[in-house]
Amino acid sequence: MNSPINPADIVTPFNNAYSHGVIIPPNARVLHTAGQIGLRPDGSLPPDIEGQAEQIWQNLLAIVRDAGMDVTDIVKLTAYVVGSENYGAYAAARSRHIGAHKPASTAICVPALLKPEWLLEVELIAARA
Repeated sequence: MNSPINPADIVTPFNNAYSHGVIIPPNARVLHTAGQIGLRPDGSLPPDIEGQAEQIWQNLLAIVRDAGMDVTDIVKLTAYVVGSENYGAYAAARSRHIGAHKPASTAICVPALLKPEWLLEVELIAARA
């Protein structure tokens, strides 16, 4: 089982929404995803941040499930959000899909991604003993 690390002698994670660190046990299977954007299976892209965030989580969780894992196996999230105004939509979708689970997490506001219509890209690491 993965173990969250939140030392009492440093600040509590922002919004109490993540863990400062996660220990992966020996001999665990580890999954690294590529950054996922909001493309649907047919290749279309939702026009807004809410639709892209929702599709990204559907894509990420499909990969996690295909690896024989689930949400509680996610140990690290990294999100690249175009513009700070889009962070709230990312955070809301994240909460809907991972609930109370608190992996180590990083969110970075960036001016752009590879294509101008992409508003968010998220990658994750998951591990299961």
